[in-house]
Amino acid sequence: MDQNETPVLTALAEHQKLGRYGFTPPAHRQGRGVDPRVLDVLGEQSFRSDVLASSGLDDRTSSHGHLERAQELMAEAVGADKTFFSTCGSSLSVKAAILAVTHGEGEILIGRDAHKSVVSALVLGGLQPRWIRPSWDNDLKLAHPPIPGEVEAMWEKYPDASAALIVSPTPYGTCTDIGAITKICHDRGKPLIVDEAWGAQLPFHPDTPTWAMSAGADLCVVSVHKMGIGFEQGSVFHVQGDLVDPVRLEHCKDILSTTSANVMMYAAIDGWRRQMVQDGHDIIGRALALTRTVRERIDELPGLHVLEEELTSHEASHDLDIMHVLVDVSGLRITGYQAHDWLRENRLLDFGTTDHRRFEITISIADDEYTVDRLMDGLRLLVDAAPTFPESPAVLIPDEGELDLETAMLPRDAFFGPVEDIPVEESVGRIVAELATPYPPGVPVLLPGERINEASIKYLRSGVDAGMVLPDPGDATLATVRVVKE
Repeated sequence: MDQNETPVLTALAEHQKLGRYGFTPPAHRQGRGVDPRVLDVLGEQSFRSDVLASSGLDDRTSSHGHLERAQELMAEAVGADKTFFSTCGSSLSVKAAILAVTHGEGEILIGRDAHKSVVSALVLGGLQPRWIRPSWDNDLKLAHPPIPGEVEAMWEKYPDASAALIVSPTPYGTCTDIGAITKICHDRGKPLIVDEAWGAQLPFHPDTPTWAMSAGADLCVVSVHKMGIGFEQGSVFHVQGDLVDPVRLEHCKDILSTTSANVMMYAAIDGWRRQMVQDGHDIIGRALALTRTVRERIDELPGLHVLEEELTSHEASHDLDIMHVLVDVSGLRITGYQAHDWLRENRLLDFGTTDHRRFEITISIADDEYTVDRLMDGLRLLVDAAPTFPESPAVLIPDEGELDLETAMLPRDAFFGPVEDIPVEESVGRIVAELATPYPPGVPVLLPGERINEASIKYLRSGVDAGMVLPDPGDATLATVRVVKE
């Protein structure tokens, strides 16, 4: 195939050049009906690019196959058998993958450090999770991906499970030995799903961690917007081998997807794939070099420390994506929440993953010396300002094993069954009926069907007091919690 092609992007350019006009949704008619005050913010071009995928970009029957061709090009570019695009984020892609391999019933092995979207699939499918224990670093209070031995032990305990799912890289950039875990699964004739949402760049440069398809995984999910170049909600998932039925996978995707996909997301994914094939090696190489400089410069600032050896020396961190720059601020006697909030308010800088002693900077191919200098200016001022910060309440971080909660009910039964809201002080021993997920990174501490213990409540309540964000409980302050009615 000609990797210089961009079927969706080219078709969109042609649509605009021809001046097509649709008596169809979207009703704004390529921006004609949009309030000028909206156009001042969003721009006319964004509305010109917002067209129907069929009876718009393509004909009524989609006979030109622009999207199908773009997906085929992506599959060839990364070495997959088949690729699907999603405009509902990797959250949808993970759900579709789980439902496809389980056929909507039975058991599945899942790393307990999985994203909250996994729980949605369990609820939708009525599935029984068999949790693979992550590798817990008790010094750093961080969960790394499960090691191969843990995966093998779970297969021995639950041989009838449909598949295994792991996250690699994690939101911290740590990676497991995907090749070894793939072999463990394939020795049993079972597929491996890799939630590789943070791994968009991995297929395009040899100095990045191992890419799931290269390691033999059967299905992997990638968020283009995280470490690639694309709009929020843009996702792709890849499949190879004969352990996952691609037709069923596509059917599961269609069941969950919108029928009004945003063509701009498809076009951005299409253009990003061409960019990576043509120039990805050099572009990512420059980003890696810039990242190494950033890590060194931050580590030189008093009170700040960039984690690297502490992560790579850990048993479960088979590799590390260095473009995740995890900064420990405990030397400044402040929390990651305080550092993040101060930098946002005073230097107009935003960050993602944040916890009681760290915040994370992700470097992308869009960064350069200018953005890095802006970052460093902000961090130097943070160091100067930190002594004036008020003392933060302590976050009561559990020790190893204290967050291994008992799964007492199917997540679906707990979620949809009779529930009640009770004071959090009375919740220990009860079965939770909702999610409680520090966000980001989005790994649930509590999920429907688990029995609440004291350590989890102390952690979440003290975290909220210190600045932790819990977007999914009915009561975001966690003064009350929703549990299964007894």
